Amino acid sequence: MSCLADTNILLRYVQHNHEMHADASAALDSLLRNGDMVAIVPQNLTEFWNVCTRPSDRNGLGLTPSETDTHISKLETFLTVLPEVPDIYTEWRHLVVTHSVSGVRVFDARLVASMTV
Repeated sequence: MSCLADTNILLRYVQHNHEMHADASAALDSLLRNGDMVAIVPQNLTEFWNVCTRPSDRNGLGLTPSETDTHISKLETFLTVLPEVPDIYTEWRHLVVTHSVSGVRVFDARLVASMTV
């Protein structure tokens, strides 16, 4: 089975003090142990970088770019980074227009477009 990891799973995985860390780690470990492909796309990594480097008083993790880069490098060692291809944009545009997507949900629509393509 192939699956796309949600950015929140990645964030909880690196936050060892978060109440959902154990669940996120167990979910990833279980999938990988079963031989499933766990993928991420550049959109995940962009969202991850945003939250990691945002100050903690603004709902971020308050990490430095260097710390964030270290986390991403580690994630890239055991998750499959799927390439960004032009068809993703076309599919994303179709999804947001067809389903009248607005606001922050456009980012989730981009993940759906990546999975679809």
